[in-house]
Amino acid sequence: MAPTPRGSKRPRDRKTQLAAVAAELLRARGYHGVGINDIAAAAGITGPALYRHFKDKQAILAHVLSAGVAELEAATDAALTSAQDPTPEQVRLLLGELAAKSVERRDVAALWRWEGRHLDADTQRDLRERSTAILSAWTKVLLRVRPELSPEDAELLCWACLSVFGSVSVHRTSVPKRRFEQLLVDIALRVLHAELPTGPATDAEPEGNGVPLAPPARREQILTAATELFRAHGFTAVSMDDIGRAAGIAGPSVYRHFPSKANLLAAIGRRAGERLTRGAEDALRADGEWPALHRLAESYAATLTGPGELLVSFSADRVHIDERDRPELLRIQRDYVARWVQLLDAARPELDTKEARITVHAALTVANDLTRTRRVNRRPNLTAELTSLMAAVLGR
Repeated sequence: MAPTPRGSKRPRDRKTQLAAVAAELLRARGYHGVGINDIAAAAGITGPALYRHFKDKQAILAHVLSAGVAELEAATDAALTSAQDPTPEQVRLLLGELAAKSVERRDVAALWRWEGRHLDADTQRDLRERSTAILSAWTKVLLRVRPELSPEDAELLCWACLSVFGSVSVHRTSVPKRRFEQLLVDIALRVLHAELPTGPATDAEPEGNGVPLAPPARREQILTAATELFRAHGFTAVSMDDIGRAAGIAGPSVYRHFPSKANLLAAIGRRAGERLTRGAEDALRADGEWPALHRLAESYAATLTGPGELLVSFSADRVHIDERDRPELLRIQRDYVARWVQLLDAARPELDTKEARITVHAALTVANDLTRTRRVNRRPNLTAELTSLMAAVLGR
C-alpha cells in the first residue's frame, strides 16, 4: 500500500483498511512481534498518522475482533431472528454466511484464538458476552429444530459448530473458495445433527496411555507441577519458584533439570506428543480405516481430558517457546495430523487430500475448543461426547 500523495483524497474507511493491514501482521508475527511503526510502514503511512485512527496497538486488535463479532451478530440477525419456526433453508443460509466470512477473514478467528489475551479485561468481557449471546440465539433455534435435545446439549452442539468455522484459523490449507465454504457448511450440519452418547466411550483410555513415560523422578515431578501451574494460571503468571515449591524443592533447584521456563514448556509439548503418538500407534492396529479413526478420536479425547500437557501446549503463546524447539514441536504436530489425514483419505475417497486435511483440523479443533470452554468442559460425559463429535465432523 503506497503512501497517499499530498492533496489527494484519502481512501474511504481508512480505519478499516489500517486494521486489515495490522491483522495480517499480527497473525504472522504475533502481538509482541509487531509495533505501531511496523503497521504504519506496511500501510504506507507514518506512525503519527496511524495514531490519528488508533490510540495504540491494543486498540487496533480490539477493533479487528469487535468487527468480526459484529459480522457474526449481523449474519445471525439476518438469518434467524425473524423466524419463529426456522426452516432448514434458513439454517443453511446462516451456515453459508458464517462459512463465507470464515474463509474470507481467517485472520480474525486466528487473532481471537491466539492474541485475544492481550486485550484489556473489559474488552475481553465484552467480546465474550457478545459471543455468548450469539451462541444463545443459535441454541434457541437448534432447540426448535431438534426439540428432543436438552438446552445443555443444544448449547454444546452450537459451540462445536462455532469451532468448525474457527478451525480455519489453525492451518493454512486452502481449496477453491466455493468448495471451502461448502465443505464447512456440510461439516457444521453434521455437527448440529450429531447424536450425543448417553454413556462413556468404550476403550477411552488407549493402551499404554496411562503408563508413565519415565520412571518417577525429580524431573518428572517438575514437569507435572509445571503442567498443572501453567494450565491453572498461564505461562507468564508462573515463576520458577512457584514450580519448585509445587514440586517440593527450592526454585533454583529447578534449573538443574531445566535451564528456563521456555525449556520446560518445550518438554511439556514433547511429552504431549509422546502421549499422542502412543495413542495413534494403538489406533492403527485396528482393522480398517473407520475403526482406526474412531480409536484415534477416543485416544485424542482421552488425552485432552486427562493430564494437562496437551492443553498447556495449545494454550501457550508461541513466543514463549524457544526458537530452537519450535521446528521439532511443529514436526510432531504435523506428523500426528498426517496420520489422521492418511486414514480419512482412504475412508472417504470422494475428498481430495486438502479437503481431508481441512476436515481433520476441524475435528481436532472442535475437541480442543470444547475442552477449554468453561461452559461445557465440566460435562460428566465429555470424553465420549468429544469422540462422537469428532466422528461426526469426519463424516462417520
